[in-house]
Amino acid sequence: MNNEWRTAKLSAVAETIISNVDKKTKPNEHPVLLCNYTDVYRNSFILADMDFMSATATKREIAKCSLNEGDVIITKDSEKYDDIGVPALVRENVPDLVCGYHLVILRPAVSEIDGAYLFYALSAKEAQQQFHSYANGMTRFGLRKVDIGLVEIPLPPLPAQRAISRVLGAFDDKIALNAKMNATLEAMARALFRAWFVDFEPVRAKRSGRWRRGQTLPGMPAALYDLFPSELTPTELGDVPAGWGVCAFGDIVSQSLDKEKPFESPDAMFSHFSIPAYTANKMPTMNKGSTIKSVKSIVKPDTVLLSRLNPQIPRVWLVDVAADERAVCSTEFMVLSAKAPFRRNYIYFLGQTERFHTQVQSLVTGTIHQRSRAHEILRIQTLLPDASVLKAFDELVADFMSRSLNCKRESVALAAMRDTLLPRLLSGEVRVG
Repeated sequence: MNNEWRTAKLSAVAETIISNVDKKTKPNEHPVLLCNYTDVYRNSFILADMDFMSATATKREIAKCSLNEGDVIITKDSEKYDDIGVPALVRENVPDLVCGYHLVILRPAVSEIDGAYLFYALSAKEAQQQFHSYANGMTRFGLRKVDIGLVEIPLPPLPAQRAISRVLGAFDDKIALNAKMNATLEAMARALFRAWFVDFEPVRAKRSGRWRRGQTLPGMPAALYDLFPSELTPTELGDVPAGWGVCAFGDIVSQSLDKEKPFESPDAMFSHFSIPAYTANKMPTMNKGSTIKSVKSIVKPDTVLLSRLNPQIPRVWLVDVAADERAVCSTEFMVLSAKAPFRRNYIYFLGQTERFHTQVQSLVTGTIHQRSRAHEILRIQTLLPDASVLKAFDELVADFMSRSLNCKRESVALAAMRDTLLPRLLSGEVRVG
């Protein structure tokens, strides 16, 4: 570490506030917004546009646990000792936002430490290893207030702290911008899927006379007019476009059944897609260079991952796997390839529809490990559209999804650069002014 810098214990640079505010709504308490465990675990930054839970709290709890811009929140409890002390930075003031239980507020002493710098310092491997070493428990692990205060971090002068935060924050700002762009692009493609394959808008527009030959309507170019019928016909799925059919989900996808350990040698290294790496709001990540220690499924290029778990995360995922890349995933996922004439994008958006989600959810069984069975999912009845319509859909959304994939790739590269730079900035090896 730079000789001009010192280290400091958290107890010397931040106030430690353990929250006991629960999720309940109680009479005679005051309404609040609650920042929950998952809000912190799944997000690096707490922002005003997040969907916070409504709850109530006492005046004393509000005074103690209200969140301010610059506060850092860490997770206090976990089922694993090495999944604890996960930090998030409160980047914006949110009226009536209170920290929920199983969390700890670290409120920076502004004369000593910058809040954003504290967040990045606690994100570093060295700080995380200290949290892990202080975790107490057998089947569930927790951090004591006194032990949190013992965690040591580098403490450069405040101007250097702010400079470091600006550099690392620029990476995170670009990653966040990419995530918004990705969401917008996927929303455009999803809207087209819904119009064509859920609401059957082209068919209804032709039947009512709102769409005539040679006309262009939103999502319905004139050249596609003849691809769609002008009537609906009843089926076991309800009314569908005339000439289209119904089939089992297993008729339009094939499942990768290779769940052997895919070793080429005892030192074989793989990209590992896993739960809970896939979360609601963070970029899907993978552990590069992981050795395989348990049974996994091979993830092939151009596949879709479908979670069989009782959904605490989104149900389906597109993964970016190159043809020459060795990748595996946890067996909680089904690895699905589209059968011709279907394509991956169609399967991805089908998995997000309310009907499909509800059907998969209805198949979930178990008490401790709740999940649905793969063979039952493959029997779910689904729509069988005309092949020419499927081809037209894929051609229309291809650009959206390609740009979305590029955003994801750039974000993965930016995150890797940020994570490589982080320890070098904290040690003073790389100086910024």
